[in-house]
Amino acid sequence: MIKSLLRCLILIGILGSIGLSAESSLQTIDVFPFGMNAVKSYRIPGVVVTSKGTLLAYCEARHNSSADWGEIEIYLRRSKDQGKTWTPFNVIAHTGARIEGNPHKPLGGEHEQTVNNPVAIVDSVTGNIQFLYCINYARCFSMRSTDDGLTWSKPVEITATFEAFKKYYDWKVIATGPGHGIQLKNGRLVVPVWIAFGKVGDHGPSAAATIFSDDHGITWKAGEMALAPNADISNPNETSAAQLSDGRVMLVTRNTSKANRKLVTISSDGATGWSKPEIQSELWEPQCMASITNYPPIPGVLLYSCPHTLGRDDNMVEIPASRGKRENLTVQMSRDDGKTWVLNHVIESGKSAYSDLAVLPDGNIICLYESSKGIVSTRFGLELLTAKHDK
Repeated sequence: MIKSLLRCLILIGILGSIGLSAESSLQTIDVFPFGMNAVKSYRIPGVVVTSKGTLLAYCEARHNSSADWGEIEIYLRRSKDQGKTWTPFNVIAHTGARIEGNPHKPLGGEHEQTVNNPVAIVDSVTGNIQFLYCINYARCFSMRSTDDGLTWSKPVEITATFEAFKKYYDWKVIATGPGHGIQLKNGRLVVPVWIAFGKVGDHGPSAAATIFSDDHGITWKAGEMALAPNADISNPNETSAAQLSDGRVMLVTRNTSKANRKLVTISSDGATGWSKPEIQSELWEPQCMASITNYPPIPGVLLYSCPHTLGRDDNMVEIPASRGKRENLTVQMSRDDGKTWVLNHVIESGKSAYSDLAVLPDGNIICLYESSKGIVSTRFGLELLTAKHDK
């Protein structure tokens, strides 16, 4: 108990010494409410903080239903006051010629354009924001903003980058992220991706890897396969990344394995030499996308968000390879580069699913997540996570 108190005092002291504020409660605001602009469903949130401190929140605007396939656009809103207010939305992708086709609706649905899995990466070297997205889970595009997310360049197709993965699997589906990508200390941009190699349009079976750029997003290359299915690992797909304090890159990956826990693998450069994937026992797997991010003010501190649930039977016994309820969105924290995690704070006890995390310049944290009424953002300080555990 004394050690925990000391850790708390040290943490508060660090925050104070570097001039960071700490929100002591959740500050929640609707960002993409259902029905805005007559959109049926908003899903797949992502959020980044630009070099100028502007928040960019983006998501899929699913016009006719909540399904993964359909007429879907990418909406973006900006906040200049740390998420307290947001600008009107802009449609930022896809601005090129329409690419229609839904393999699940061969009669009539072929005129839909599914713009999916948006991922932003802030380039702290150039100040630009790279933005990747896919169309119909079959083609991938990249574009760039040089004015803090106000306008975007003409999209450039980078689907050829994924051809390198054909040596592993004859994929039929490709997807980026979702959530956000990262920039390493050496300037490399890294984006988690997943591929599926079943029937056309099916999202499984699947595997996960990264693509990367060493020239600030001008060109992209495929890394080595990071998480492949085997007897113990089933359908690794949606993945988030963080750089550890020693420079290595850690992936945390959704899967449908019997263990009902997230998979973790580590690379020295975010692209090659991935370690054997391991089950992280403290990160529950409800079969839902999760987010991970560094807490830059304090080396070694990582934040993670995901619904903290498990699939259980009527006797509350955990069911192997089961889907947990998408509720009880919780933020967890690691003080040792992801070796161990503590259960910290429930952000939303009710219906909640995909989420993304970002850290503001003042040290407060933003979680953008799917709720029962649409996509909302909540702002809080690190103190909220530590107060009830470090006593």
